[in-house]
Amino acid sequence: MSVWLTRIVPDPRCTETRRDLAGTTAGNLHRRLMSLFPDQAGPDPRARFGVLFRLEDTPAGPHLLLQSTHQPDLARLPADYGSSLSRPLDDLLDALKPGLTIRYRCAASPVRKPGATTRALYNLPAVVPLTGAHADEWWTRQADGAGLRPLTLHSLPLDAARSTRPNASGTTASIRHARVRFDGTATITDTDLLRRKITDGIGRGKAYGCGLLSIAPARSTT
Repeated sequence: MSVWLTRIVPDPRCTETRRDLAGTTAGNLHRRLMSLFPDQAGPDPRARFGVLFRLEDTPAGPHLLLQSTHQPDLARLPADYGSSLSRPLDDLLDALKPGLTIRYRCAASPVRKPGATTRALYNLPAVVPLTGAHADEWWTRQADGAGLRPLTLHSLPLDAARSTRPNASGTTASIRHARVRFDGTATITDTDLLRRKITDGIGRGKAYGCGLLSIAPARSTT
């Protein structure tokens, strides 16, 4: 199974681009990206095609990273949406081996889910977003489960990913995923786990720009 990485550089002059990137609303962007894949793909097309994405702030403006296990049809983007390019990640994934030092980046939604007794005692919601040292501890556990041993870690709180969706009563429910970006270096301990987490993503909110784990060989300091 091939894994594809697509970089889209949106053109801010395009009306549809501006709408997709407006504020922190992630629903429009999710629908845009899913439109690049075959229709009628079952109950969970995002999972079927392994779609994960992250919006990156760069000195040249926002860039969109899209990862998938099916090559996206970039011709489905509006003609003036911006520039785009897809490439397979097979060579990178095939080169992974235990002991290799890599750089990583992941914008994820770190949370904990307290038990019913704890929720009642402290009047907590079912899902509690984590920040600061608690978020870093969460990431360290996730990295271990992804076949990585972190060597360095820098975390940066991001704006929450927000969207809406209809519910069974016919009204609209608000969706909010707190986000933290984790950057650093790590040593690979298990290549199979790492490949699986790269394709599956990490944590909650994968349809809203969370969970894409990006890696690259660490730069040599010698």
